[in-house]
Amino acid sequence: MDNAEASFYLSQFIGKNLRIHTSDNRVFGGQMKCTDKDRNIILALTYEYRAPPEAEIKKAVVDSGNPSTAVTWDSRYVGLVVVPGAHIRKIEFEETGFGKSRVIL
Repeated sequence: MDNAEASFYLSQFIGKNLRIHTSDNRVFGGQMKCTDKDRNIILALTYEYRAPPEAEIKKAVVDSGNPSTAVTWDSRYVGLVVVPGAHIRKIEFEETGFGKSRVIL
């Protein structure tokens, strides 16, 4: 998919809630406002999420004895952000408020 096709495809999600996974393992969740030819995405009302350190995850798994135990991610409100297209690894579209999401890229 070239840049023009990707931008056109992403434009259908303007005003929708997205979760964007980046190359540095952060996740941004917010309302898509726009995109450009370089696939940069602007999100409004955005929260940034960071996974806990690897050692903390391993400790939680060992302590619980369950390899799929839940761990708490750090989060903070960041408001309006630009996510560079070059760093986007995965985009999820939040279809409803009931936890359903769909990977779109």
